[in-house]
Amino acid sequence: MYTLIVILFIVVCIFLILVVLLQQGKGADVAAAFGGATAPTAFGPRGTATLLHKLTTGSFVVFVALCILLSVVTARRGRSVTVGAKVKPAVTTPATPAPVPAGAAKPSPGAPAAANSAPAKPAPAEQQPGK
Repeated sequence: MYTLIVILFIVVCIFLILVVLLQQGKGADVAAAFGGATAPTAFGPRGTATLLHKLTTGSFVVFVALCILLSVVTARRGRSVTVGAKVKPAVTTPATPAPVPAGAAKPSPGAPAAANSAPAKPAPAEQQPGK
């Protein structure tokens, strides 16, 4: 239904553009643009203007009706890019604490980990390999 209305709307738009471009201007009509200003027209001098005027008015009424219909149909569809999107909640796993050496005291939950660990002592010079 929606697609059919959009296609009909596009056809009416193109038709309305063509009919307006074929309208007779104040100075000259389409025939004068191509050098045939004195050539007789198919519908006569008044018939063409009346027919094109009726076509323009009719296509404009259909254009406005389709605009209103499209806005109503679009509003009732209620679709949005955010509606119906499946968003997975972020799964956070609790951080596992570092293993505590057997002889060390367990840190309290609120204390920072760096305060409970003792700095590593360098090995004595005689025990270092290569010296």
